[in-house]
Amino acid sequence: MFGRPLLRFVRKDTHINFMRGRFAGLITSAVLSLASIGLFFYPGLTLGLDFRGGIVVEAKTSGPADFAKLRTALAAHNITHASIQSFGSPDDVLIRLDAGDGQETNKIVDSVRHAVDEAQPGTTVLRADAVGASVSSELFRNGMLALGLSLAMILGYIWFRFEWEFALSAVITLVLDLTKTMGFLVLTGFEFDLVMVAAILTILGYSTNDKVVVYDRVRENLRKYRTMPLRELIDLSINETLNRTLGTSSTVFLAALPLALFGGSTLSGFAWTMLFGIVVGTSSSIFIAAPLLLFMGEGRLNRNEETNNK
Repeated sequence: MFGRPLLRFVRKDTHINFMRGRFAGLITSAVLSLASIGLFFYPGLTLGLDFRGGIVVEAKTSGPADFAKLRTALAAHNITHASIQSFGSPDDVLIRLDAGDGQETNKIVDSVRHAVDEAQPGTTVLRADAVGASVSSELFRNGMLALGLSLAMILGYIWFRFEWEFALSAVITLVLDLTKTMGFLVLTGFEFDLVMVAAILTILGYSTNDKVVVYDRVRENLRKYRTMPLRELIDLSINETLNRTLGTSSTVFLAALPLALFGGSTLSGFAWTMLFGIVVGTSSSIFIAAPLLLFMGEGRLNRNEETNNK
């Protein structure tokens, strides 16, 4: 009684033929990834403060923000190239400006504080962040290096645990997931900063775990059904792990959803990217990683497992 699950996403004896749509899945993924690569080059990512350098000031005005007065007050303090935007409620303002005019950062921030208070008395500056150009370029290199190293380590881990067909199909799928995430960031306009790098690394880790679950069942079934065609065996493995895959994905999705809806400007971009990555990572385990494994391992994996079990 207590061992039965309260909720099942699919029936225990489900037999969905996922590999029938393998070509459609791969073609759709390739088209979306190519489009995302194009978006990456034009119009490109919206680089955040960490990677672009400059100053970001977040302020809360005493009433609805009057952008005309704010721009006039900033211009009176010789701040003429500031970008002002509203986020969240009407009294939340985000001011961005470059710090390349030779003035000291603290002096610029103080000028912004005085300007917004003059424009709308009672305005409170909630935060002021600044990153120099040399630091931002170093952070960008380190962020890209972290992504590259994570993919290399995932390749090595899966290759060590399984075989090269599993490792290569997993890493190709993760690269496709990564390109789609980049396209999502371009379309949504979310800033690409260190927080987004953390989100992408989290997505890669989650997606890898999802694929390892399916691959582990494939390996078990290779030993159990040595004469079964690989296409049928992969379908069987996906169906057997489908409840676990959907259950895990739904749990993580529901955990991140409140952050996306109520997390504010600091966390909403991270959370929406996580939600997108969960959907992409879960679907790619079924419609991308599994078909790639079928193409790479058909006619070879079964023979290897047969040999290993003699």
